[in-house]
Amino acid sequence: MRELEDATRVLEIEARALDRMRERLQNEPQSKAFIEAVNLVAACKGKVIVAGMGKSGLIGRKIAATLASTGSPSFFLHPAESSHGDLGMVASDDVVIAISYSGEVPELEALLRYVARKNIALIAVTGKVGSTLGKAGTVVLDVGVQEEACPMGLAPTASTTATLALGDALAVATLNRKGFKPEDFAEYHPGGSLGRRLLTRVGDVMHRGEALPVVKLDTPMREVLSAMTQKEVRGVAGVIDENNLLVGIVTDGDLRRRLEKSLNPLEDKARDLMSRAPKTVDVHELAERALFMMEQFKIQTLFVVDRESKEPGRPVGLLHLQDLLQAKLR
Repeated sequence: MRELEDATRVLEIEARALDRMRERLQNEPQSKAFIEAVNLVAACKGKVIVAGMGKSGLIGRKIAATLASTGSPSFFLHPAESSHGDLGMVASDDVVIAISYSGEVPELEALLRYVARKNIALIAVTGKVGSTLGKAGTVVLDVGVQEEACPMGLAPTASTTATLALGDALAVATLNRKGFKPEDFAEYHPGGSLGRRLLTRVGDVMHRGEALPVVKLDTPMREVLSAMTQKEVRGVAGVIDENNLLVGIVTDGDLRRRLEKSLNPLEDKARDLMSRAPKTVDVHELAERALFMMEQFKIQTLFVVDRESKEPGRPVGLLHLQDLLQAKLR
């Protein structure tokens, strides 16, 4: 079908453009220019300001957003607005990334004159390195392509794909240079799933205080059952010794197994049916880690301790699998 042929042709042209970009990046002068661009962005004490008109502007907005989310404060500046007061957003410790495939966009002229006058670092992203933009750049990144996917060769297609990919490459190389970690990424994305996974601690979602089903070693079975059914988390009770340290746990499974062995289970004590050395998790641990432990050991509850306290074995909370699922860690 013609539509599928057209689609395949577009993808092939854009894939070739990316292949040529990769090859160019492995050799000078592009390799040297790219490293210099990473150096400028990584060392920037202010903000990275991205500017471009039309389709280049749309790509520029995405590049600015990617930089901002990966540890390099950045925003998009519309070139046409820059000459009407928005140049005041550009400071001497900033880095400007200007994008124009032709390198001859009139709306960029005021910005180019301004950064030259203020001696502000300029990363020029263009398909014409000998253009006005190319000559003005402190560093020039070549995004030239042999052909556009548009059959008329007019609509930016392969060139914008190449520019977008190079912007991603710049952002990723910079975040690695700056030692940006997943935890840092989560700080900028608290509303996303990664943010929840890397920011949510056990202490944020656990049950605590009066909600804890805790009994003593010699607590009668009737009271153990009461604790297991009347607290927020049902079907489990922690067993503590005379020093309030967690030494065991009673679950529904323990009860069923005890019923098979004991003639008078209601006369038993907590110590008679508890499982010893229960699994615990630290209150400061990532909730994601607690979820991993539950999956690994096929359990649904974890008692929580504070290993940094003076009583590292005393239960301070209880975590149920449902608490983690409600926190949308999965």
